[in-house]
Amino acid sequence: MNSLDVVGVGNAIVDVLAQADDAFLASHSIPKGGMILIDEDQAKTIYGGMAPGVEVSGGSAANSIACIASLGGRAGFVGKVAKDNLGDIFRHDLRSMGVQFDTAPLEKGPGTARCLVNVTPDAQRSMTTYLGAAGFVSEYDIEKPLISSSAITFFEGYLFDQPVARNAFVKACDFAKAAGKRAALTLSDAGLVDRQHDALVSFIGEHVDILLANEHEAQTLFETDDLEIMAERARALCPLTAVTMSERGSLLVPRGGAPVRVAAKKPEKLVDTTGAGDAYAAGLLFGLARDLSLETSGALGALAAAEVISHFGARPQADLRSLAEKAGLL
Repeated sequence: MNSLDVVGVGNAIVDVLAQADDAFLASHSIPKGGMILIDEDQAKTIYGGMAPGVEVSGGSAANSIACIASLGGRAGFVGKVAKDNLGDIFRHDLRSMGVQFDTAPLEKGPGTARCLVNVTPDAQRSMTTYLGAAGFVSEYDIEKPLISSSAITFFEGYLFDQPVARNAFVKACDFAKAAGKRAALTLSDAGLVDRQHDALVSFIGEHVDILLANEHEAQTLFETDDLEIMAERARALCPLTAVTMSERGSLLVPRGGAPVRVAAKKPEKLVDTTGAGDAYAAGLLFGLARDLSLETSGALGALAAAEVISHFGARPQADLRSLAEKAGLL
């Protein structure tokens, strides 16, 4: 019996979201639709020039965990914040959703991470991230009882760049495997995949049971834009691969059996694509943790993504479980 459905291991980040135009992005050399890492001084400069915004707890895996809680799932999180105001906000936000989050804060060093998200009128989000304390997740933060009690442990690819965090991933995967549980990884960013290509292929082949990627990340990892070739390579690498393709839905590729196509769910209004992939991952992983079919799990992912992109911010504002029940998925 699993006491938890999913435990996420990822960056503990507070998002600052504001509207912007292309000129603002250009003036700060922010690549449209992408994510770049910045230092504390850059963070202050960009933040100082941003329009009034909202501060919400974020981080890719943490957003997924928040969606899993909204689906009625039992979830936990491992991530590093500092002993500061933003750290307190992050911890409170997750715990208020019923998420188990007991990682000790960073005692000395940089402050809690923040992601400055500038959203242009076409709903593209362009992110500049100051990682601060978030990159200090280490193997000492990985607790065997937590990992062993969860059906799936879910890793955020962004952390793969940090050698200390990568050691934490391996330790958690070992605990999961020993307990007969599954490990999942989201690739997070095509630039990361390009930088860490060979190391990622090795890590996925050895440790990962469920791989999540958007189309660009999958093309970079599998070195092809041909979906059939991609599916073949995915089968060889991982027991289950999920590739999201925006309005074209998603493709689930199990090692045995035919790929499953899942249609996208159209939002009532497209406002902000921040967190779409995180929400999709949540629905898919929750379904898999509860032993639902690939079709139903993928549909839960599409439903969660549609809710999140219908408003500002990367976490659900409607109760996802109610939406899923209404749609006949739960």
